[in-house]
Amino acid sequence: MSDSQEFWFDHEKLEVYQESLRFVGWVSSLLEQAVRVGDVKDQLDRASTSISLNIAEGNGKYTPKDRCRFFDTAHGSALECAAALDVLVAKKKIAPDQIRDGKESLLKIVRMLFGLIKRNSTREYTPDASHASHASQPESHP
Repeated sequence: MSDSQEFWFDHEKLEVYQESLRFVGWVSSLLEQAVRVGDVKDQLDRASTSISLNIAEGNGKYTPKDRCRFFDTAHGSALECAAALDVLVAKKKIAPDQIRDGKESLLKIVRMLFGLIKRNSTREYTPDASHASHASQPESHP
């Protein structure tokens, strides 16, 4: 969606929803260019679509608990997408540098979803509770 496009629904105004649509476009392009990605292609397509759909549905729910449930599902789908990209690299179907933009987008999505979940939840969170908090800091191995 461009900046000049009007919004028909509230979820379209959410930055995380817009980012999830950018990711869907990015992953669709990647999968069209990739050769023989097999079963992971279908799973990655479904999981990437699930992010946007669950954000939209969750944003339309009336109770914070209901919103959290859908945002949590979208969060899980974003993490699933990150893993699927890793699997494609591990299977040598795509090169590691080809997933960088997608991983950066997913990191934004996961962080924003964590914020929405935290805002709508009564759970207490610690500063490092976000699954993405360590994503920008790769583990060091001796």
